[in-house]
Amino acid sequence: MIDPRLLRESPDDLRESQRRRGEDVALVDRLAALDIERRSKQTAYDDLRAEQKQLSKRIGPLQGAVKKGDSSAQAELDDLMAQASQLSDRVKAADAAAGEATRALDEAWLELSNVVDMRAPVGGEEDVAVLEMVGSPRDFGAEGFTPRDHLELGELLGAIDVERAAKVSGSRFYYLTGVGALLEIALLNLAMAQATRNGFIPVIPPVLVSPRAMEGTGFLGQAAENVYRIESDDMYLVGTAEVPLAGMHSDEIMPASGLPKRYVGWSSCFRREAGSYGKDTRGIIRVHQFDKVEMFVFCDPADAEAEHERILQWERDFMDALEIPYRVIDVATGDLGSSAARKFDIEAWIPTQGTYREVTSTSNTTQFQARRLGIRMRSGDEVQPVATLNGTLCAMPRIIVAILENHQQADGSIVVPQALRPYLGRDVLELP
Repeated sequence: MIDPRLLRESPDDLRESQRRRGEDVALVDRLAALDIERRSKQTAYDDLRAEQKQLSKRIGPLQGAVKKGDSSAQAELDDLMAQASQLSDRVKAADAAAGEATRALDEAWLELSNVVDMRAPVGGEEDVAVLEMVGSPRDFGAEGFTPRDHLELGELLGAIDVERAAKVSGSRFYYLTGVGALLEIALLNLAMAQATRNGFIPVIPPVLVSPRAMEGTGFLGQAAENVYRIESDDMYLVGTAEVPLAGMHSDEIMPASGLPKRYVGWSSCFRREAGSYGKDTRGIIRVHQFDKVEMFVFCDPADAEAEHERILQWERDFMDALEIPYRVIDVATGDLGSSAARKFDIEAWIPTQGTYREVTSTSNTTQFQARRLGIRMRSGDEVQPVATLNGTLCAMPRIIVAILENHQQADGSIVVPQALRPYLGRDVLELP
């Protein structure tokens, strides 16, 4: 949710943000009209309620006088009681009207995405700004062999099985077996070790959440088509640990002295992948269920930009440790997602595709999620919404894809990155 003062004081900023996102600019005008209507109806209710209280103050003494036998007070009391009855009906109607106006305004607010950072490039998926290229892709031709893709390598190693997963669950599911399962566990341990060194508190969160948690983090708007809903229980399967981590402190006031508060969560994630028909159907790049290590931070809004840079650096450190070529991009406004004001992605080089593919991202969601979830901070006498940020440290399947393809040898074995060896217990993934 956006600070309502922006709507009243700087509506053009909201219109420009909507324009840059490619979203409905007219929504801002509708919000402004609904805001005026809500305030008008709330004022009408408040005025009637004040009148009702004044009338009650007059009725009380008259009732006392009548009880004491003052017959002259009865006529005036009868008149005021009649007025009170009529006023009560008007107060109830005004209260209902104010409530309806508030609900209409609240629903409209949920349609408005966060205000974009004006430094983010404008456009869609192809309009990213490349901030840095790290490492050089291998020249497999010079090494005398053609690289295999991750699925072929995974099958040779006995590490990935999509055929049996399809029998059990359908397309876009997979088994990690043998060294594949061990590789994920090693990645988890490496990621958690790095995160805890950097002050993150490890969390294994629930993966079923309430509608409020999903809505509060911005995943029931434009992203709703990719969310799995358990209709019988009105619960949702999370697509990222960001959701339960954000909801941990909903409706709380956090002391400013305790910020930033950093969590790192490991969870299974579930995505319907709606709209991706025919894309990445081979292997484990785009799947319905996967595990992920996610960083999440609550901080003072004044520190959010610097914290965003820190999260990006921690993601870079993880990629550097895996010795995988990558690039860092500034995501364009049309591809940000409703909660993010700015987002940086790291894309790993995938040799058999000849391109870079997203493996991590980090978003500064400013105070957008905190306003929706009622998460505030207290500094002295001042209370205000905190800022929240998130960052993927390791999305397991895509990192496994990048490791297998970039570190493969001619015979199909995989050289294990140095940083992973203590957690995996081997230097090379050998063919069985």
